[in-house]
Amino acid sequence: MSIISDDNFTKKNLIKEKNPVIDTKSIDYDKNFENSIRPKSFETYIGQSALKETLKITIEAAKKREVPLDHLLFYGPPGLGKTTLAGVIAEQMGVDIKITSAPALERPRDIIGILMSLKGGEILFIDEIHRLNKIAEEILYPAMEDFSLDMTTGKSQTVKTLRVPLPKFTLIGATTKAGALSGPLRDRFGIIHRLEFYTEKELSEVVKRTAGILDIEIDEEGAKAIAKRSRGTPRIANRLVKRVSDYALVKSDGKITESIANKALDVLNIDNSGLDSTDRNLLRLIIDKYNGGPVGIETIAAALGEDVRTIEDVCEPYLLQAGLLQRTPRGRKVSPAAYEHLNYKNYQTQQSLF
Repeated sequence: MSIISDDNFTKKNLIKEKNPVIDTKSIDYDKNFENSIRPKSFETYIGQSALKETLKITIEAAKKREVPLDHLLFYGPPGLGKTTLAGVIAEQMGVDIKITSAPALERPRDIIGILMSLKGGEILFIDEIHRLNKIAEEILYPAMEDFSLDMTTGKSQTVKTLRVPLPKFTLIGATTKAGALSGPLRDRFGIIHRLEFYTEKELSEVVKRTAGILDIEIDEEGAKAIAKRSRGTPRIANRLVKRVSDYALVKSDGKITESIANKALDVLNIDNSGLDSTDRNLLRLIIDKYNGGPVGIETIAAALGEDVRTIEDVCEPYLLQAGLLQRTPRGRKVSPAAYEHLNYKNYQTQQSLF
């Protein structure tokens, strides 16, 4: 199984065009780090137990029938392993996977080119699939349903429509916003599944596995300390392993213990619930300036100097999951638990001040 990523080259060149002095070596380093720790089988893929059992059965049935898998849609907050899971599926099916993202498929020829390059049984993974433009989406409809492309030739009165057959393939789409997908596109997926936040126990296993791959010494309590502050997200847990390892190497003997992990994470301004300074600033803003809410997301973004999508995709999912933030028809508001977490002495007293 080989992985071909069509958006790496595009991302690097877009970055160079916007900022010619930026060094894209860091992009390669991060990508290599992610690839080095990605599981290659269901046995090494930690978490998402119910989904794994469903996929094992589906894959086994497809192999016995000697047909490609049904199209799959994975949705949920970022960092939960959607791309990794697609790679595991390709490995188990014994086929190649081509990885791209919706923003990279701006022109019709982009999506047509990648579809025409597919071979029988291959997997096409499209990240952020909710961001596909209308033209690309319409090209996908017959490709997903009938494994064909509808193309036009000629001009004016001589226009003809040709149906070009495609080899049977599997499309795996990933999105953080399943509701943003159009009905016709969503209905063409045979399997739709939400990825859930990880438990601390599962994240502790992720931390120990990553530390083992990177040859980092860590004890059980150190792994639990990192897992506790990882916001239920494997990607964050893996990133924190590197940061805590750096701290342990400089400030101690290189071994990650509970004490070292807690000290390192305190330096990084990550509290015991995994909230960073941006999360806490968001909650404090709503409490101090807007009486705990409700307040619109655009107002929050402007006041914090953050992008709306950053707040919606990065900050909010975990704050909502943790019960610290609430969405209402009138906007966002904090919960009583947020007052307690931020050490506001009395929730009722704080409310009465406004």
